[in-house]
Amino acid sequence: MFTGIIEEVGQIEAIQQRIAGARVRIRCQRVLSDTQEGASISVNGCCLTALDLHPDSFAADLSPETLSRTNLGGLQSGSLVNLERPLLATGRLNGHVVQGHVDGTGEFLSYEALGDGNWWLKVRIPKELGKYVVSKGSIAIDGISLTVAGLDEEVVSVAIIPQTYHATALRDHAPGNRVNVEVDVFAKYVEKLLSR
Repeated sequence: MFTGIIEEVGQIEAIQQRIAGARVRIRCQRVLSDTQEGASISVNGCCLTALDLHPDSFAADLSPETLSRTNLGGLQSGSLVNLERPLLATGRLNGHVVQGHVDGTGEFLSYEALGDGNWWLKVRIPKELGKYVVSKGSIAIDGISLTVAGLDEEVVSVAIIPQTYHATALRDHAPGNRVNVEVDVFAKYVEKLLSR
């Protein structure tokens, strides 16, 4: 389990396509400080298994499912990615419950400067995910725990403070880019319970 509080912005070093899936290598340091082979690391909100650890990078295998459901397959060498280690049982839940199970990809629409380093971000999410998103609720975009500030059909708006802008890979996005979206898992549980 993750919290959506990004610890480090890493950089894609290489993506090697395979017959089924791909292998990615990510340059980073902080998230590797206590990571062992086989541990989980959230990459743009997608829970991946860390392999082939080096002091300044790790590799991870991407299944065909991961490539089709996330934005990871569309990244290139040099792309920035959000990284987070799993929450320790003794840690604080500073963001919200993020599983690292991406529900789908959205479209990065716009960034509007609000002044003093603040931004207004708009993302179009898949229509089928809209029922799980509520105003002032939580949503994970590329693994970042964000609060929904506006909701207009499939367009989600969030306010980005300077800390979030500088500490995440959001600053690297442009209109049209795909972003990973994970809705609040509790909303999905409630829906299933009520449908019985």
